[in-house]
Amino acid sequence: MIDIKVIGSSSKGNAYLITDGHSPLLLECGVKFKDIQRTIEFKTSKLVGCLVTHEHNDHCASLKEVTKAGIDCYMSPGTAEAIDHKHHRIKTVQNKQSFQLGTWTILPFDVQHDTAEPFGFLIANNQGEKLLFATDTYYIRYKFKGLTHVLIECNYSLDILNDNISSGRVPKVMKKRLLRSHFSLENVKGFLQANDLSKVQEIHLLHLSDNNSNEQRFKEDIQQLTGKPVYVA
Repeated sequence: MIDIKVIGSSSKGNAYLITDGHSPLLLECGVKFKDIQRTIEFKTSKLVGCLVTHEHNDHCASLKEVTKAGIDCYMSPGTAEAIDHKHHRIKTVQNKQSFQLGTWTILPFDVQHDTAEPFGFLIANNQGEKLLFATDTYYIRYKFKGLTHVLIECNYSLDILNDNISSGRVPKVMKKRLLRSHFSLENVKGFLQANDLSKVQEIHLLHLSDNNSNEQRFKEDIQQLTGKPVYVA
């Protein structure tokens, strides 16, 4: 049974802790290291690693402290080059080439964001559970079978964004960047409809915008669409 703990999920910092009861794994390290330590009850040596999707600070702010604590951090070669933190704990992995961390088999895949080489990750355990982790992308080109857990960005809704631009609450230039860097509610719905959700136990919506989202509406919309339990991080 996969257990998911949200440490942070916003533009201020992102990090998640998952475990299957055997191999605690950190997803992102964009929050204060002490918050990561508290979440794992200061047993950082138990972590089998940390996956980093891209180089933006809200996803890797505490990377130096994480590596200093002896935790291997896995990312694309492009992300490693962009972060430019020379350390033997930085491990580069290749697009669509799976690797093993403890009881997890991890498959990185390319996503669409305004960074060097961003990844999403498909994370499977020995019990046959599969967790999809995808954040900071406006599109996912792949379909996945047998998913049991979905952690996916749902940053904004187009109608809320347009209303905010019309009223002057959000600058118009923001729209172009969001459309080419973050997952909208509308695109999340399309992605979920295109995938096999028959085994999905829960869906977590991540990284909601402070201004351009509606937590209750997003939760209700995705629950109605999928019939699955939905949590907003």
